[in-house]
Amino acid sequence: MGGQVREDGGHPFGVGGAVQRPADRVPDTQFRDSAWQAFELLLRTVAQLPVPPHVADVSRRVGESRALQGVPLDALLEAARLDFRVVWAALVRRAEPADMTELVGSAYHVWEAVEGHVTGIMTAYQRTVLEMGRREADERRMWFARLMESEGHNPTVVRDAGLALGFAPDGSFLCAASSAAAGPGLHQAATALRAADAPVQQQMVGGDAVLVVQLGRQTTRERVTELLADSPCGIAPPAAGLAAVPRAAGLAIARAQVLPPEAHSPRLLEDCWLDVLAHRAGDFARDLADDVLGGLDAPAVSRSEAARLLETVRTHLDGSGSIAETAEALYCHRNTVQHRFARFHELTGRDPRRPDDAALVAVALRARRPGPEPA
Repeated sequence: MGGQVREDGGHPFGVGGAVQRPADRVPDTQFRDSAWQAFELLLRTVAQLPVPPHVADVSRRVGESRALQGVPLDALLEAARLDFRVVWAALVRRAEPADMTELVGSAYHVWEAVEGHVTGIMTAYQRTVLEMGRREADERRMWFARLMESEGHNPTVVRDAGLALGFAPDGSFLCAASSAAAGPGLHQAATALRAADAPVQQQMVGGDAVLVVQLGRQTTRERVTELLADSPCGIAPPAAGLAAVPRAAGLAIARAQVLPPEAHSPRLLEDCWLDVLAHRAGDFARDLADDVLGGLDAPAVSRSEAARLLETVRTHLDGSGSIAETAEALYCHRNTVQHRFARFHELTGRDPRRPDDAALVAVALRARRPGPEPA
């Protein structure tokens, strides 16, 4: 029926066809007009008669309008192919016995006309669906960008962004970020999450790829991390509410920006606050490193001694802070560790055994040369 599926299951020519259309999707007037135009197109094509422009365009118009109305493509094409039966039954009923031989020979032309109409419908439908998907994706990107720009402070933006993105304003969210080069890993995870009906958004923010997932019974933090297992990315602590997502996304980006070159898996923000602080401090961190560790660059200090002192201090700060454990890790006596701390204090004025000095030294070490990250 020209791609028209009647609510009552009937055809304009009175031939059966029980495929139904949703009554609230295709208005009756539109249904009848396009149905008659479709049959006119088929009959004129079979008879090799001129086809008016408004009739020639019916396949495209039906495909586009039914896509916008949400009619399923398989039902639409099934209904369109019923046109062969409708047209053929009408021709048989009107043909004289003497014309039957010629009529049978024309069956191919009738079917060819119907298939041309079906192909036109399908092409227009798929093109329209693709364009609708692009528009929807553009709208989602726009609202996510607005949410990020608002930093979660505008309740109206948070509410509207939640509606556009399919996020619950009071939900719990996990944010991950990676460099653009590692972005495909986030995209693959987003695809898998969408397949599981999890609310998710993945897009570029500046030069970084960001993934935001609403957590749920099936979509846990562990599940998302598992999907990102082979992706070098930073993961922020869960955000409580959509308004907290911009901050969490910013923290995930900060974590991603201090990933070591050899990273090949997700890293948590809570494992690298010192690296993030040193990176974000920029020139101040470098000034801090020069101030705290500058004494090790004195001419009287050899490179080997400076390296030995830095290794001892770094091992101590990365461990439990126990002199005995530091000595064991370095395969030396605890008195040797104490002597090295004393020498470090003499050269820098900082004693890594004191909490305040230890904090400054830890940031300075990250600023000068990032220490090893946890696996």
